[in-house]
Amino acid sequence: MAKNIYFIGTAGSGKSSLVWAFKEWMTLQGLDCITVNLDPGAEYIPYDPDVDIRDWVKVEEVMRDYSLGPNGAQIVCADMMALNAKELADVIEKFRTPYVLVDTPGQMELFAFRQSSQVIVDALGREDSFLVFLSDPALARTPNGFVSTLLLCATVQFRFSVPFLNVLSKSDTLDEKHLAQLKEWADEPDALYAALTEGDFSAHNIQSIEFLKAMESVGVYRELTPVSAQTPFGIEDIYNAVQQSMEGGEDLQRD
Repeated sequence: MAKNIYFIGTAGSGKSSLVWAFKEWMTLQGLDCITVNLDPGAEYIPYDPDVDIRDWVKVEEVMRDYSLGPNGAQIVCADMMALNAKELADVIEKFRTPYVLVDTPGQMELFAFRQSSQVIVDALGREDSFLVFLSDPALARTPNGFVSTLLLCATVQFRFSVPFLNVLSKSDTLDEKHLAQLKEWADEPDALYAALTEGDFSAHNIQSIEFLKAMESVGVYRELTPVSAQTPFGIEDIYNAVQQSMEGGEDLQRD
């Protein structure tokens, strides 16, 4: 069975770029994989997808056929994807590839919070799925923003209940000081607590601390793996995490 790696994150977090970089890295390693675009409204993709949901559902066509605006059409498309899940899975199966890289919709909520995504994951094989959550450094660079990112990450984890990796995308856009700070917050919760209590100890900060305590208590406080699609950096760390989860650390056979 193919291993399905889903890349999910907020709009602009770099999902498509990371899918492109991951496929390029896999190819250089002599490992076969295909890319799947699940964004029916994508206007530009930095790679040529092997399987494209736009062959079944397109936002502009739904807007025209149902007299909807862009947001309404995106929601309808997200639900319509479920109707094509079986056919999508059949097409992917024909590639006979060990790895399927799935690029999810730009608006995270269209995949994370619609029941259609569960249908698609089940059709492709939930037991063979791994999820890469992209934390955007633009949000995560402040203490409150970092907690907000952790909350989004935890919410997605709860929604899908599949093996999971939290990565800091676009890490090349951060200087060494800010990158080290984010790594410290991820590795040492006490450092994040300290950052939240510095300066103005506002009600907002108190709320962030309570959220952080709750995430720690249920075991969803996760390490953060810096990655960059441009450098590239951290791509092998994603691969190793997938291998550890799905193959017990054993490497794939090269084709």
